[in-house]
Amino acid sequence: MLINIISGGVSAGAIIILSLVAVVLGVIIALTHKATGKYNKNFLTTISLLPLMVMSVIMVVNGNLGMAVGVAGTFSLVRFRSVPGTSKEILTVFFAMAVGLALGAGYIVLAPVMTIFAALMFIILSKVSLFDKDKKEKYLKILLPENLDYTDIFNDILNKYTDKNELLQVKTTNLGSMFELKYLVNVKNNVNEKMFIDELRERNGNLKISLSSEIGEIEL
Repeated sequence: MLINIISGGVSAGAIIILSLVAVVLGVIIALTHKATGKYNKNFLTTISLLPLMVMSVIMVVNGNLGMAVGVAGTFSLVRFRSVPGTSKEILTVFFAMAVGLALGAGYIVLAPVMTIFAALMFIILSKVSLFDKDKKEKYLKILLPENLDYTDIFNDILNKYTDKNELLQVKTTNLGSMFELKYLVNVKNNVNEKMFIDELRERNGNLKISLSSEIGEIEL
């Protein structure tokens, strides 16, 4: 059975207890995010206080339809003005908001249980190799003059140095004077990456080439 400490009405004592729990659970969520990868202090501070903020909003708009619509519009504006984060950051934000919603509704037991379970799953899934990317898999970006046919200009080199290669995207850049090619490649074992890049440079006129293990670094 779910325990709701504000079902009989909101009291000062209930608000204080819920606020303390919200801050503690927010810190737990922030520490979970910190333990599972890259982070920055400002984001962790925000996450620590987000459950308290969401809980406060839910308590204020409880039963007031007009105020609820206004708050929804404010949240939409804040989201529109925010810089998109990584998938993990977005999940952490939803995690903190879900806890704040539960506390705002008065579920003093559900929120901690939900937080602990979700935090454990977050940590376990981030540590196991179930979703790990193939270490040989890399992202290749090549700039090419617009007067060259990109269709199969690099095929022989890619087949020589990779087990698999796939052209993900082609777009024009530099006012249409260049093509930007983006590939997903599986580099062969014991390949000399400098030789690989040098051969590509000979073919693309020594323009910029990048070979990255992270898709975000090539701005796909």
